[in-house]
Amino acid sequence: MKKFEIINRTLEHRGAIVDFYTLDVKVPNGNIAHWDHIEHKGAAAVVPVDEEGKILMVRQYRGAIDDIMLEIPAGGRDSAEEDFKVCAARELEEETGYRSDDIHHLIDVNTAAAYTSERIAVYYAKNLIPSRQLLDEDEFVYIERHSIEEIEEMIYSGEITDAKTIAGVLAYKNLEIRKK
Repeated sequence: MKKFEIINRTLEHRGAIVDFYTLDVKVPNGNIAHWDHIEHKGAAAVVPVDEEGKILMVRQYRGAIDDIMLEIPAGGRDSAEEDFKVCAARELEEETGYRSDDIHHLIDVNTAAAYTSERIAVYYAKNLIPSRQLLDEDEFVYIERHSIEEIEEMIYSGEITDAKTIAGVLAYKNLEIRKK
């Protein structure tokens, strides 16, 4: 496949979480295409597994879809240089009130490569240690515990539609199957 070449990046808007650019891209036939691009510093998510093998999930409002979603804990990195694992550990404690010294990388997910650079590093955590939630003033997160089978049922029924959650939980299930 012939290489595409980004010949110009124009910042259209700098946001609190993401920046919006227009890319001028030279395509293989020599034409110039103009593509929207959302620059994101990356995020981390974690599949927290309790002593019973249940996964801690967070239920929270998501304004972009104007709905409540059930997800694995996740959040953006504080900077583009922050280690993804550090971010995952922080989000685990902030959102669930648990921490762990037993966190392992699972998969990486490019959320929508057609228009954003966002990459989410997904981890799993075991041997959860009770701590306390550290929610922001405008953050309302409700904790639930579900078995992998319950989560799969919610995925296939359409109740869970969050991509990082689907990918993370199914990757964790596959990892556990391979260990047997």
